[in-house]
Amino acid sequence: MVSVDSTRLGPALGGCRVTPYPTWRDGLDDVLRLSAAMTRKAALAGLDHGGGKTVVVLDGTTSADWTGPARADLLDDIADVVNGLGGTYVTGPDIGTSPDDMARLHTRTPHVLCRPETDGGSGDSAVPTALGVTAALEAVCGHRWPGTDLATLTFSLIGLGHVGTLVGDWLARRGATLTATDLDPRRRALAARWGARWTTPAHAVRADVDVLIPCATGGILTPATVGELRCRAIAGAANNQLDHDSTADLLHARNILWAPDTVVSAGGIIAATARELHGRTATESHDRVKAIGPHLTALLDDAAARDTTPLRAAQALVDARLNRPAA
Repeated sequence: MVSVDSTRLGPALGGCRVTPYPTWRDGLDDVLRLSAAMTRKAALAGLDHGGGKTVVVLDGTTSADWTGPARADLLDDIADVVNGLGGTYVTGPDIGTSPDDMARLHTRTPHVLCRPETDGGSGDSAVPTALGVTAALEAVCGHRWPGTDLATLTFSLIGLGHVGTLVGDWLARRGATLTATDLDPRRRALAARWGARWTTPAHAVRADVDVLIPCATGGILTPATVGELRCRAIAGAANNQLDHDSTADLLHARNILWAPDTVVSAGGIIAATARELHGRTATESHDRVKAIGPHLTALLDDAAARDTTPLRAAQALVDARLNRPAA
């Protein structure tokens, strides 16, 4: 399934997700939510793009990382659908797909980002995504605890995929105290490497820490979980962390600072579009991703000054950009 949410500012951007879902309708709900979030993400990042998404619904018997002729056929089918949209949608890697998969797609459509650098692309989007997350964490901690060293704070990291691992490495280098979790028990070795406390996902959400860092799938913040949170701030790479926009009000009422995931997780699309669509150097791309930090600081300061939620402050920026008269 491909959802193109908006092309108001330009071609839609959004990754290709290949993963099991309970039913195809769950996948449909996800592709619609994710593509709408990508519209907001692109607008907040200042990109001349809209939002889109591809979701392939696997049944419970198929692993997202399976290989063989059937996978190659699937990738070719995805490429043909993307190509059939005539450039109104540009895809890239997401859960269950990789830069190598994007190279396969590129043999049938030019509307692909994040192929391996050896194949002319910008490489793994997880690296700039993680860079954006760490810039956002510095902004959030600086806003909530001005002048405080990250080494004196505690963090709970949920999801140790590529992005989560890079964020965990960065926090460990900074001397932070970590709690970590992942559905894959093999990831426990990472926690040992960081000197982190390993726990279950359910306990990680409710950990008594300064900052919760969701880097797995979305929907983690609901009225039920918000009532049990013991953190003081939340910032992570997971998309669609809120089950509903109204949950942001519950976080605000509990004085838990939530950084909109559409800002925090934008590093991947910022870097890929800068390098592949606008010819920027790796250094220029890096600087654009790092700018997530000051951008988020300004947004949080604005929300605090108006005693509103960061979500509302972010949506006001999105609305202003999407409703701006065309040049």
